[in-house]
Amino acid sequence: MIFTRKSIISGIKRDMDLPVTQEQYDRYKSGWYVQDAFPNLSDDEREFIISGVTAEEWSNTFGDEEQ
Repeated sequence: MIFTRKSIISGIKRDMDLPVTQEQYDRYKSGWYVQDAFPNLSDDEREFIISGVTAEEWSNTFGDEEQ
């Protein structure tokens, strides 16, 4: 399924093709937490769904350092 999101950091609109079923998407849209609706996705993929921010953009903005 292709997700189109606008980054909350840069305002850039991007598409990402993610391995998501219609059932998972419907659960998310009905209020399920993203991690519960899409347990098969990576943290970076779920972040893109929520905020439109890609892993690269996150790294460029905040660095790679974990706290």
